[in-house]
Amino acid sequence: MNSARLDNAAMMAEAERLLEFDKIVRLLASHTQSEPGRELAQALTSLDDDAAVQRSLAEISEVVKLLLHSKGPALGGLSDLRSTLKSLRAKGSWLDAEALQAVLSCLETASACCRYFRNHDDVPQLLTHVDRIDPLGSLAATLRSCIDNNGEILDSSSNDLAAIRNEIRTLRNRVRQQLEQMLSSDQLAEALQDRIITERNGRYVLPIKANFKGKVKGFVHDSSASGQTLFIEPARTLEKNNRLQALRREEQQEVVRILQELSGLVAEEREQLLVNQEVLAHLDLRSAAGRFSKSYNGQVPHLVDEPLLDLRQAKHPLLLFDPAGEPVQDQIIPIDLRLGENGKVLVVSGPNTGGKTVALKTAGLLLLMLKAGLHIPCHPDSRVHLFGRLFADIGDEQSIEAHLSTFSGHLVRLRHILDQADGDSLILFDEAGTGTDPGEGAALIIAAIDDLRERGSRVLLTTHLNLLKGYAQLHDDVENAAVEFDRQTLRPTYRLHYGIPGESGAFTIARHFGLPDDILQRAESYLGRGEQEGRELIGRLNDLVKTLDAERAEAAQQLATARSERNKRKQLLNEIEQQRTKLLDKSLRKGEQLVREAEREVKALLAKAGRSERLPEQAEVVAAIKDVGKKLEQKKVAPAPRLKALKDVKPGEVLHVPNLKVDGEVTQVSGSRIELDVQGKKLRLDAGQLEQYEPRRYATRKKRATIKKSVSRERFEPRLLLVGKRVDAALPELERFLDDALLHGVDEVEVVHGSGEGILRKAVRESLARHGSVVAFHAAGPNQGGDNVTVIEMRAK
Repeated sequence: MNSARLDNAAMMAEAERLLEFDKIVRLLASHTQSEPGRELAQALTSLDDDAAVQRSLAEISEVVKLLLHSKGPALGGLSDLRSTLKSLRAKGSWLDAEALQAVLSCLETASACCRYFRNHDDVPQLLTHVDRIDPLGSLAATLRSCIDNNGEILDSSSNDLAAIRNEIRTLRNRVRQQLEQMLSSDQLAEALQDRIITERNGRYVLPIKANFKGKVKGFVHDSSASGQTLFIEPARTLEKNNRLQALRREEQQEVVRILQELSGLVAEEREQLLVNQEVLAHLDLRSAAGRFSKSYNGQVPHLVDEPLLDLRQAKHPLLLFDPAGEPVQDQIIPIDLRLGENGKVLVVSGPNTGGKTVALKTAGLLLLMLKAGLHIPCHPDSRVHLFGRLFADIGDEQSIEAHLSTFSGHLVRLRHILDQADGDSLILFDEAGTGTDPGEGAALIIAAIDDLRERGSRVLLTTHLNLLKGYAQLHDDVENAAVEFDRQTLRPTYRLHYGIPGESGAFTIARHFGLPDDILQRAESYLGRGEQEGRELIGRLNDLVKTLDAERAEAAQQLATARSERNKRKQLLNEIEQQRTKLLDKSLRKGEQLVREAEREVKALLAKAGRSERLPEQAEVVAAIKDVGKKLEQKKVAPAPRLKALKDVKPGEVLHVPNLKVDGEVTQVSGSRIELDVQGKKLRLDAGQLEQYEPRRYATRKKRATIKKSVSRERFEPRLLLVGKRVDAALPELERFLDDALLHGVDEVEVVHGSGEGILRKAVRESLARHGSVVAFHAAGPNQGGDNVTVIEMRAK
């Protein structure tokens, strides 16, 4: 590493190298469709400002939205025209047909791209770029009429070219006919090497055996390598071949003239063609980024001003692809990375192969991707600050040529970091303080961290050094985090536990790899007792945190399930309320219709009474009007009493039980539990199951009994409450109730039996089916209690 001072761009480039950002670039470039788009992808680096990052993220999000329903824009026809168009600046230069065909392909790609994006009005960011494209329809049409898909000039390019080529075809056919006659001649049969017509120097010839040269009069244009065959142009076709050669020169001159004319048209649109290429390359890059994002389920986190990282369910993007760039099938365990909200420094510790470096690189690489305007694999609720500077000290920078040891290499990087880091910097240290004496190395890193904390920088480091772990415990703005490690399988889980240091687990791993037990026991004896106890305590803490995290996850899942069920119940209640409202509206409209019909009848009767002068007829009209009034009275529904939630309930007050459609007198209030007397039966219900009348009602006390000279009937209540009674007690009471209904002349009554297991309801209905005075019975409507209540129609007297 060069020891000279590195500027910010160089340090960012160094961070990109250490974090393997070039591999992300290669994966992105593999999704491009054109050379200009691929060139942009390969040059991708951090964008200049946060606004540019946000624009890029928004444009890629629009592409991802389009890819949900289509394959995206076809940009494979775009080629790099810069050198082609630059050559036209020279006076007298012109393009060949292949170059013009490339220009036409670019124009057709531009036209198709415009049509694709303008069919979607929900991609405003991308449309701002599309608006800069001009497909140059007139130029494209001219090129299309002159050049075919193979880059050949068409006959239709000019009348002269069409006439020349037509004459060439006619003359060529005549020459071939003459030569074919010679091939079929018996006189030349022994002289022919092959019975074919071939071409040499643009002239048609016959293959003649060398020893029969004198057999055919003409001109020798070529011979075979062995000299056994001569290619002779017969004298009889000489004039026609000469004419063919002249026509071909004329054809070539006309083609050049056409190419020069077309090249002039292209030169006039040079600037717009370059703009088109620039925009199409940009759209190719964005389309590639959208496809790339879909391959790893990329998201856009919340970009915040506070210098923090809050990456939730983050994944290292390079672990999601195999070496060939194909998505891997293995499930990658996501990690949660938090830095900056509760502290300026995060110290990650744990065993080797535990995932510390993966966590460190994940944070750095995802930040680089974001700064380059790419989606990242994380939860969309993540929060990230786009740090202005990113520094990384990862890996072994040992260099014999530069006379750098491992420790010296780290020191050179540390010096550059201390030279340039500020309050908008994120610094990554991997295995901080290694390469020298652990105590001295840790002390040096701690001093550097103190300086960086004072500047407001954010630091993420990994370590095995206990001094650094202890340092984190002693400072409020420095936090420990332990990588979870399964000590049974010796495999990392890649989860981070915050607030506790991680154990290195060197002895456990050594035992797994087969080191002798006596060596391990001797090694443990060299550790101080406090060191051993501290190591065991860290291990127990990590196990406890792992258990607590599992229980917390289970509780969170149960809470989510409960909330889902509650939302379902709320939705169901809303639907029931909507149905109830619809039924009430329907009933109201029916009532209004009845009123209008009654008004019409009354008006008709009054008109009839006015026309009649005889008293009997007037009396009949009056009687009819009274009959209409009775009908209206029968149809009229008594307004429901106003009910409200309970407030200051006292014994003796009458409350309503909505579920049973009955009233009850309060006998006792105990917190939210209220005891009621309902027709002589005691019920204990929650306050939420009861309603209070407005104005409030209170039970009237019965007067003392007196002896009357005559017997009068008691007031009959057409509703019998049997809830909670046994069948053998309920059926006799039902019989008395039905008898009373007959005595009072009531034609419809109700029995409230509840639902429960359905035994009482079944017994009641079987008894009703046998009763001689019962005409019919059925369950009440949904708003009157449903299957908990049976409505009975009695036989009239």
